[in-house]
Amino acid sequence: MSVSGSFLSERWRLRRREMEESPWRHTARGRRRSGGLSELLSFAEPLVKRLPVYDRGTRNALDVRLRTLSFAFPDLPPAFEGFTILHLSDLHAGTLPGLIDRVGELVAEVPVDLAVATGDFQHKGTPSAATTAALLAPIVQRVRSRLGILAVLGNHDRSDMADALAALGIRVLVNDHLAIARGEEQLHITGTDDVHRFCTEDALQAIRHGPDGFRILLVHSPEVVHAAADAGVRLYLSGHTHGGQICLPGGVPLVTACDGGRRFARDAWRLGGLQGYTTSGAGVGKPPLRFFSRGEVVHITLRRGKA
Repeated sequence: MSVSGSFLSERWRLRRREMEESPWRHTARGRRRSGGLSELLSFAEPLVKRLPVYDRGTRNALDVRLRTLSFAFPDLPPAFEGFTILHLSDLHAGTLPGLIDRVGELVAEVPVDLAVATGDFQHKGTPSAATTAALLAPIVQRVRSRLGILAVLGNHDRSDMADALAALGIRVLVNDHLAIARGEEQLHITGTDDVHRFCTEDALQAIRHGPDGFRILLVHSPEVVHAAADAGVRLYLSGHTHGGQICLPGGVPLVTACDGGRRFARDAWRLGGLQGYTTSGAGVGKPPLRFFSRGEVVHITLRRGKA
C-alpha cells in the first residue's frame, strides 16, 4: 500500500480558504469567537522573554521524549496483532530552534508499520507551506515507516499545507478514508480536517459514516470524541492541546485551547467502546516554553485482547 499523494477537492479548498479569512472559529458546536488566554500568552511573549525562567522553559521544550504505549481491542483483526504506529503532532515548525533535530533523532530509533501526524505543522499559518515542508523534511527522511506517513491538518495549518506535505510523500486525509490490508483483513483509517477552527459537516459525516470494520480516527483535536464513539470508531488519535504546555505542578493545564472540557485533553482515555490518546505533541506554540508538560513522540502497538 502506498500512502503518498493528496486528493483534495476544489470545493474543500475554497471553503477552507473562506474560513481561514474569517474571524470566527467554526466548531462542531457552531461559530465561536477566536482568542482567549492562549492568544494572550502569545502576544505576551516579548515580556515573557525577560523573565529568568525563560531559558529553562525553552530547555524543557527541547526535552522531547519517546513514549511507548499499547492499546488492546478484542475485535482487532488477527492479522494486525502487533501493528505499530508512530504518532507525531503539533510540530509548529520554526517556532523553536533545535526541535526538528531532536524529533528526527527520536523517530529514527523506532521502525513502525505506519506513521501518522495529527496536524499543526505551521504556527498561525507561518512560515509558508513551502518553507514549513523544507523544515520538516529532515524528520520525514528519518521516519522508518513501512507504509509511509498519513497526516491531517490542524487549526494552525493553511490549506496549501496539504499540497506541501504531499510533495514530501505524505498522504493527507481530509474527511476521507483509507484501508490497510493484511491478507483478507483490513484496518480502516479516517482522517478529518481540523474541527477546532475549521469544522464542517463533511468532517462530521466522515466520522459518522465511515467503512464497516475496525476504524482508527485521526483528528487534530479531541473535540468530536462523542461523535466518534457513537460511530463505533475504536481508536482516536489527536493532539492540539500540547498537554497544556505551561502547567501547574502535577501537570495541571492552565490552558487546553480545547472545547468540551479536560477529560480528553491529554494522555489515554476511554469513552464507551472508544479508546483514544491525546498527545502533548512534539512542538510548542508561543511562547515556546514548557513547564510540567513534556513534549513527546509516541510509539503505539495494537494488541488483541481485553481492553
